[in-house]
Amino acid sequence: MSWWQGLLGFTSGLVIAIVTAPVGVSGAVFLLPVQLSVLGVPSPAVTPTNLLYNVVATPGALLRYLGRGQLGGPLTRLLVAGTLPGVVAGALVRVFLLPGPQVFRLLVAGLLLPLGLWLWVRTLRPPRRPGTVVDPAPRAVVVLGFCVGVAGGIYGIGGGSLLGPILAGRGLPVARVAPAALASTFLTSIAGALTYAVLALSAPGDIAPEWALGLACGAGGLIGGYAGAHLQPRLPERGLRLLLGGLAVALALLYAAQALSG
Repeated sequence: MSWWQGLLGFTSGLVIAIVTAPVGVSGAVFLLPVQLSVLGVPSPAVTPTNLLYNVVATPGALLRYLGRGQLGGPLTRLLVAGTLPGVVAGALVRVFLLPGPQVFRLLVAGLLLPLGLWLWVRTLRPPRRPGTVVDPAPRAVVVLGFCVGVAGGIYGIGGGSLLGPILAGRGLPVARVAPAALASTFLTSIAGALTYAVLALSAPGDIAPEWALGLACGAGGLIGGYAGAHLQPRLPERGLRLLLGGLAVALALLYAAQALSG
């Protein structure tokens, strides 16, 4: 890793985490294109490098949420119960089956674009008679977590960019969703990074993470995540929902453009 790659990685992690941490997104989904297109991280090493970023970056935001008593609870436990086995399965798929990234990007775009737009519409034009928010069934949360964990294991995304819009779209407050999504991202990324480290001992190819670059990006994300989580209570729920919807739409357009150009 050259000095400019380290500086760019640190700066990218810092800026991305400041924007995404308030809504429970680690920022790995936005860092992935930077690593592939700008920093030249080979595939599939880009996936564990992104997971390494999550491991280093998310504790900053989690410490802020822990200090405010927002961390923990049944939602976090259910998400972790699904994402942990999911990320191991996803890592095995990534190394031994090597699915095409174009298909994944189109699927993510097809999911997040309508989800983000729906979240915008629901926020800007709430129902006239809002009902009581009903928590999703525990089994549904575990299944959702497993599916997101598989995606995270394959492509190195934290999962908050998928979990956040879905759970917030169900009516759950962002202040509750964000800590749970980030805690799930943190534990899942540890499991995923360890799985890739073990697979790198026996499987051929660029499987091990780019340690120096992942740590540099993560250091920026650590500071940015702490700052972003510090800002969350100062942002209105309406603004947080619009931000989450905007991130979903932006990611959908970015991945769709990459899939179509590739």
